[in-house]
Amino acid sequence: MRAFPSEILLGNAPEGTPVPDSKAETPPVISRAEVIAFALVALLVIVIVAVLYLARAFFLPIAMAFIVGTMLSPAASLLERYRIPRALGAVLIVIAVGAAVTFMVGLIASPAMEWSSRLPELGAILRDKLHVFDRPLALWQELQSMVGGSGTLATFQLPKFEWVQPTLEFLSPTFAEFLLFIVTLILFIASWKDLRRALVMTFSEREARLRTLRILNELETHLGNYLLTVTMINVGVGIVTGAICAATGMPNPAGLGALAATLNFIPIIGPVAMFVVLVAIGIISSPTIGAGLIAPACFAVVTFMEGHFVTPTIVGRRLSLNALAVFLALAFWTWLWGPMGAFLSSPLLIVGLIVKEHLMPDNSPQLP
Repeated sequence: MRAFPSEILLGNAPEGTPVPDSKAETPPVISRAEVIAFALVALLVIVIVAVLYLARAFFLPIAMAFIVGTMLSPAASLLERYRIPRALGAVLIVIAVGAAVTFMVGLIASPAMEWSSRLPELGAILRDKLHVFDRPLALWQELQSMVGGSGTLATFQLPKFEWVQPTLEFLSPTFAEFLLFIVTLILFIASWKDLRRALVMTFSEREARLRTLRILNELETHLGNYLLTVTMINVGVGIVTGAICAATGMPNPAGLGALAATLNFIPIIGPVAMFVVLVAIGIISSPTIGAGLIAPACFAVVTFMEGHFVTPTIVGRRLSLNALAVFLALAFWTWLWGPMGAFLSSPLLIVGLIVKEHLMPDNSPQLP
């Protein structure tokens, strides 16, 4: 005998009668175990970030050596094909990279030291050149006073230069950090094949070994291609910037081109800092403000073309990087490790994306 829903609700239905399914959806319930697991993971992340920040004098050179060593490992493998032992190849690669970095630093250091010794004189020249803005600033002060503002922009004053020495101390690593980076880099490149084998053989299952091998192969390929491609692009930016500076009569165009190529390794921040440097030098060295802004304007066009067309076209085909992810990674690693963290932000983002793709593949159906 079939029981009607009213009988079930009134309790008059015979025993054993199934209750009809309810059409109302029950809200998802988060269990206590899930809340505890989430809290533990969040606490673990906070602890790791705190350790990386407090012990950055140790972890930064090590991370830098691992990332750069992975980038340079294909070069060591290439030298092995020409019967050069990997240990010797690692030393030769590090010497070659060190010579290139020393050459770039030499191009930048000489004019930087000369200009830094003349900061008071250059500040006075810049202040005199910017007197043309006195009238607009006075109008702005008058407008502020009309609307009830404080009107504190009556005169233009240059910022003081007490920040130069602390900045140089912040950018310059200690000898121990530099030595730790160099030794770790050489040993990492020399023993990369053994490290790969040890990491792969850590797992007992064949599928896990194959996954680890794929991750390591992609890391080596993508990071090596990233270093080579970005270096060529930045050298091109430096050459074009040097040519622009020479054509517009800027002092020491070779040093400015080397500075542009170096700063361009740091996304977003580097080109902005180079633009500010070109504006200041252009205004000081040119007879008029308009003439001094020609080189910065041309540099802005070059970096816009490079950032929106050249780099996405070349690098994006190998591994697409979301602009928001690049910006957040840059902000986080710059806060954590300073300028070196800014340099490592994009490679570390690439490492994270590769590991995520292999450990958490997108097998779920796409939402409409």
